[in-house]
Amino acid sequence: MSNTKKFGTSAVYFTALSTIVGAIVFLRFGYAVGSVGLWGAFILIIIGHLVTIPTALAISELATNKRVEGGGEYFIISRSFGLNIGATLGILLYFSQTISVAFYIVAFTEAFDFLFNYLYLNFNFVLPKQVISIPVMLLLSVLVLKKGANVGLKVLYVAGALVLIALLMFFFGSPVDGGEIDYFSANVSLKNSGNLFLVFAIIFPAFTGITAGVGLSGDLKNPGKSIPLGTTAATFTGLILYLLICLKFANSALPEDLLNHQLIMSDIAIGGKILIPLGLAACTFTSALSSIMVGPRTLQALALDDSIPFKSTNKWLSQIRKKDNEPVNASLVTCLIALIFVAFGSVDSVAQIISMFFLVTYGSLCLISFLHHFGSSPAYRPTFKSKWYISFAGFVISVWAMFQISVLYTLIAYTAIVGLYIYMGHYHSDRKGFSAIFANTLFQVNRGLQIYLQNKRKRTPSDGQTETEEDWRPSAICISRNTFKRDSALKLLNWISYKYGFGTYLHLIDGYYSKKTNEQANEALERLLSNLDTSNQVYVDTLISPSTTSAISQSIQTPGIAGMENNMVIFEFMKSEPEDELHDIIANFRMVNAGGFDVCILGTSRKPILYKNGIHIWVHRFDAANTNLMILLGFIIMGHPSWRKANIKIFNVCLAHEMEEVKKQMQELIRSGRMPITETNIEIIERDESVSVKEIINNRSLDAGVTMIGFNANAFRKEGDLSLFEGYGEIGNVLFVHANSQKTIS
Repeated sequence: MSNTKKFGTSAVYFTALSTIVGAIVFLRFGYAVGSVGLWGAFILIIIGHLVTIPTALAISELATNKRVEGGGEYFIISRSFGLNIGATLGILLYFSQTISVAFYIVAFTEAFDFLFNYLYLNFNFVLPKQVISIPVMLLLSVLVLKKGANVGLKVLYVAGALVLIALLMFFFGSPVDGGEIDYFSANVSLKNSGNLFLVFAIIFPAFTGITAGVGLSGDLKNPGKSIPLGTTAATFTGLILYLLICLKFANSALPEDLLNHQLIMSDIAIGGKILIPLGLAACTFTSALSSIMVGPRTLQALALDDSIPFKSTNKWLSQIRKKDNEPVNASLVTCLIALIFVAFGSVDSVAQIISMFFLVTYGSLCLISFLHHFGSSPAYRPTFKSKWYISFAGFVISVWAMFQISVLYTLIAYTAIVGLYIYMGHYHSDRKGFSAIFANTLFQVNRGLQIYLQNKRKRTPSDGQTETEEDWRPSAICISRNTFKRDSALKLLNWISYKYGFGTYLHLIDGYYSKKTNEQANEALERLLSNLDTSNQVYVDTLISPSTTSAISQSIQTPGIAGMENNMVIFEFMKSEPEDELHDIIANFRMVNAGGFDVCILGTSRKPILYKNGIHIWVHRFDAANTNLMILLGFIIMGHPSWRKANIKIFNVCLAHEMEEVKKQMQELIRSGRMPITETNIEIIERDESVSVKEIINNRSLDAGVTMIGFNANAFRKEGDLSLFEGYGEIGNVLFVHANSQKTIS
């Protein structure tokens, strides 16, 4: 049996270089110099390499961090971003590689321009270019299907020698007319700067060859060595050649000739009438050959990961030919797709889309490298190291270049990516869309933010009113052993956390920490996470503790999920069965209150929540601290989408002789802007002394979504007195609120 790993660094280098020095160099670089001048062409080459050099360095880095198997860029992206996004970009990359084959074959026919002109001028006969392009495509297909990549590389070396000879003869050639005209002066300026990126769009396919050699990753003896050396060497070789070729054009022909004669090289080179068409034919054929070797390997890698969204085709496409391990079925599909595009005669209409998908791939590779640097994962230890700012610059310039080339095609490319990703997510719902690379980055960001907030708290001056009071927002924690019986407390935390606040929910496991209780906690957490809605904004976890008191004591001393100290504790009980739970809450209230926490006690009802009926807040004229906290909580809760059609209603119950004073107080609060409400939100109720306040609340808030009622610490002076929470059986959820300090409404 032959060795599957059969190629070395030279294969990567020549595969990439043969695509870099391709049809665009022969057919469009002269046009670029004639159109935007020598300095304009240099600027475009530099911009192109500001994308390709960071990408080459990123690929080299990623290839030396972990074993790179078949699939090249697809393998790197899928193992870094996850299989779903890897498959999304991999499928688009595969089509770009395959359509590139057709692009190069159509360009190959330009080498026979003399034949088309001869037939037209002498016989007035227009020969379709497909007469040459289709047979050449068929020949290329037979070559690849029969002999595989091994013979392909042999042809690559022969054709590469022809291209080298053609370029040497071009460099040694004379100006087109051989006169004393100062061609350099005519071309040296920067001109038509408004067309700079129009020309960039035309010549950019020349820059898409740098990753061609990476596609051979599955066939390399030592990918970690060959990919960095071969790719970076080909990239810098291409940069030098591009600059020299443009300089030679500027010294050899007038701008008009460069613009009007696409194969002007043949007039400059020694023996150019023969050598340049031969060089063009050789470079376009080798570019097509490079793409047709790489494309099937990308498709095979996709199939091996079961990433093609047609189950029956994955097994067939992943099959190899036993004698030489060639992906023969993937090669057959690639050849057929390329043949279809060749038959159309021109792929100019999709050339920019090809560039878009290559730029997306390059940008993704640079982004992966940047995130690995930024994420600081201990598992990221490449032997070849780039710099994070080089990778980041490559990502930014890739996106910027896409929009500069074409906003329309950029939007089409990203729309295709999003659409395909959504479909892949639906098709492979069991796969995670993004991998731990983002988690590492978020961990680093979170760590930095927490340290920053801690340092900021150290520097906050004590000037009477702290920053916390001015910019108060809830950082709430709730501990409950009833998680799987009712979800009202978790809902409340989610409302608070959705837009403005932060919430931590801990499911309590009774007992001491042991192997058994740890297993119970892990099982409970897994169950809890699987039951959470996708819109959940609450951090959930489990806590093992022998009692509620010790659990609360543990939890309130640790920072919240936002990095700031927790400032609110939420208790909850079932209104229909309050006794045992309320005794526990009352017993722990004093400890929590002594710690400076605001306290919310949620009385849960079995009635459905009628969101459209809004939030009812019951205030008292002498209770400003609770009033402000309830109003703030009301507006924070209203930020959740469930409450989008609701409003807040504020009720103030007072005796007849207090009516005028209470009205003035409420109006003053509204006018001063200290309460973000209007008079229509407020109802002042004159109390009949024969009717209790609870009765009034029950009547007015019978169908409210949530009812808020303030209370103070004195309510629990009598041991076992539950009267504060009793008498609200008819209404829905009731939130009893105690503010430890007065909040500023501004």
